[in-house]
Amino acid sequence: MVRSNPGAGDVAAVPLPDGAFGACQVTGVEDRTVVVCALAWYSTRSPTLGELDGVGPLVLDHHAHGGQPAHINVGRADPVPPGFAWLGNLPVTPDLPAVSDSSAGWWWLPAMITAQHRWDVDVPASEKQAYRASATRGHVEVDFGAGPVTLGAATARLDLTGAGPIPVPASGPVRWSALDDLGCCTSLVWSGPDRGLTAVLAARPLIASLSWNDAPADIDLSGSGLVSVRLAGARTRRLRLPRSSQELELADDVHLHEVTAHGHGRWLRLVIDSVRPDPVIPDGLGEVRNLVFTGDGVISAAPLRALPDLETLRLAWRAAPGQLTNSAALAALGQLAAIEIFDGYALDAGTLPDLPALTSLNIYGIRRSVAAALTARYRRGDVDVVIGGAKSDTWLAANLTNPFRDWTDDDAHGGAAACKAYADAVRAVDKLPAEQPRQRVEAQRILRTLVDRLNHIDARYGFIDTLRREQAGDAFVDLAGRVGVPADLADTWFDEWRDF
Repeated sequence: MVRSNPGAGDVAAVPLPDGAFGACQVTGVEDRTVVVCALAWYSTRSPTLGELDGVGPLVLDHHAHGGQPAHINVGRADPVPPGFAWLGNLPVTPDLPAVSDSSAGWWWLPAMITAQHRWDVDVPASEKQAYRASATRGHVEVDFGAGPVTLGAATARLDLTGAGPIPVPASGPVRWSALDDLGCCTSLVWSGPDRGLTAVLAARPLIASLSWNDAPADIDLSGSGLVSVRLAGARTRRLRLPRSSQELELADDVHLHEVTAHGHGRWLRLVIDSVRPDPVIPDGLGEVRNLVFTGDGVISAAPLRALPDLETLRLAWRAAPGQLTNSAALAALGQLAAIEIFDGYALDAGTLPDLPALTSLNIYGIRRSVAAALTARYRRGDVDVVIGGAKSDTWLAANLTNPFRDWTDDDAHGGAAACKAYADAVRAVDKLPAEQPRQRVEAQRILRTLVDRLNHIDARYGFIDTLRREQAGDAFVDLAGRVGVPADLADTWFDEWRDF
């Protein structure tokens, strides 16, 4: 049974990223949210409704979780993943609260079920003990071979590229035993040759996330317990992933020829971040079902022909115009059930071909005229269409390339003020004098004015959160780069001048 609008008591079998199955139950339905709980079930095959009768909520005690049920609020607009199989209705555990104090998407449920199972089965008791001990130790002094540094014992993410505060030898051996004092470390950022990295990952299954820059040609991570892997580097050609992998992110300069992954990538979430419109999908990932594709102004759907089993697709554009080319290639994806689109301002109502398996279309950032036509196109079908952030052609003519354009969706006045501040800064930069000394002085004044205006906007409207701060920082650095200000200096100026 497939349901896009489950009700209280409805139970679903949940496919997990490791190939197994969990389960969840809707415990309540509100105006804007569905309240849902993961059940304490894990099996190699899909459960039946009878097997789930009497099964209680999954209790989370992995990592920093303190024994609370896996119980969340999910927005009604968030589409149910196509792999969820609704089995029927069972009584709801009476001691669960009507609503949760946490919110997430449907994706959170399989992620938590898998994480708890991994903690229970794959993480040795000694590492669990070290994790919990480190969480309360305060600060420790560690030395990776290039001198001591003081860190919080509960530090979860370590940047060992040399770009951060942790010194690492430029060559020669790395003192990996320093990790013994950092029992909460679950994520590493590394750069360059292996230098013992893969051996350390194999010995420490608690480390679940790796970002590897300037990665070598051949990488074998099959002995690790990694869940998430990000690669960047033009030299990388072949990659072996462990069975535990759930996400693989490929940056634009990666030219992978072959990936060896469990189930030919069937259980992977593939993330491609590319400045090229048509990156090559590596061999070995032909069964990937979940793709996130982020690009610049133009994205081509042609490479997606290599993913015939694709079920969910997210397309996002970083820059104008937000165009999708070769969209007819999507018609060959017979299992494509859910599409999310972000900032596709060059799309029209006919860009997407007819997709027989499509049940959910979520679009955030589109022309208002196209939004109306899309709604009309799918009005009488079985596709749930949710559209937000629709903007008029007049507004886009003035703001299409403005990095703050989407801020208006959450705060019309504050967002408009931020857009105007950026547009004024661009116009001022374009009028800078050619003389270098004077140009640098004037550029610094313009950039300072931009940050001062953003400070004022945040003081008045209070909506520049962490994400918007990062967006503002990226826009500031890009604008500074247009007048020759180095990125590291621009970052310093931005952090010194901002109040948000």
